[in-house]
Amino acid sequence: MTGEASSGLAVAGLTVRFGGLVAVNDVSLHAPRGRITGLIGPNGAGKSTTFNACSGLVRPSSGTVSLDDHDVTRVTPAGRARRGLGRTFQKMELFESLTVAENVALGREGALAGANPLKQMFATRSERHDAEERAVASIALCGLSDLASRRPSELSTGQRRLVELARVCAGEFSLLLLDEPSSGLDKSETARFGEILVELVAQRGLGILVVEHDMSLVLRICSYIYVLDFGKQIFDGTAAELASSEVVRAAYLGSEDVEGALA
Repeated sequence: MTGEASSGLAVAGLTVRFGGLVAVNDVSLHAPRGRITGLIGPNGAGKSTTFNACSGLVRPSSGTVSLDDHDVTRVTPAGRARRGLGRTFQKMELFESLTVAENVALGREGALAGANPLKQMFATRSERHDAEERAVASIALCGLSDLASRRPSELSTGQRRLVELARVCAGEFSLLLLDEPSSGLDKSETARFGEILVELVAQRGLGILVVEHDMSLVLRICSYIYVLDFGKQIFDGTAAELASSEVVRAAYLGSEDVEGALA
């Protein structure tokens, strides 16, 4: 891939084995900038393993992972962060002793991780000002300005999710991996979270790859969707194509939530 088609994250022929278990088998996907891309599938389908391979936490048995047409298959998670790849996890990890603003400001460190420890410890006035500006902008985008001085322990689950999103947005990332970001959110919080993701892509031109179980959210915000089942890629296409896919319905057989979303 070259030019516009190569922007963002590209995975080709990804296979991950753990001993004799094939967790992911020959998966290929593309999550370009300027688009929200979905990665879905039943429990145990291989979504988290694929995410871990994309972010560098798991080394593929075969296949490649590229960022903006640069092969990063052997690059560490910190190295991928410096190349513009940010990630959130299913389990939120916020610093409870810090304020919301301080938590978000730490997002700037992700893009510097491992590059120059002394530079991270002794930032210049200009660098500190830049980090503060990015934090303020990310806090505003996520609707957290009124909560900036509060601590995470005082917030609802939905607000904490937004703090996590604001923190990763404060870094200089061009591609975000979001792992089940709606987990623990109620219907209204999920709807607002989805709106913020769409605004984020529109304003900053980021690419987002999201693993998500809430099918209503996936169909609403994702322009293109990949489906895994038992470690294999069984579908890729638009939300409209997914909604009419019998293959996807069969993979999710027995899930009332998914059946309702696809109806």
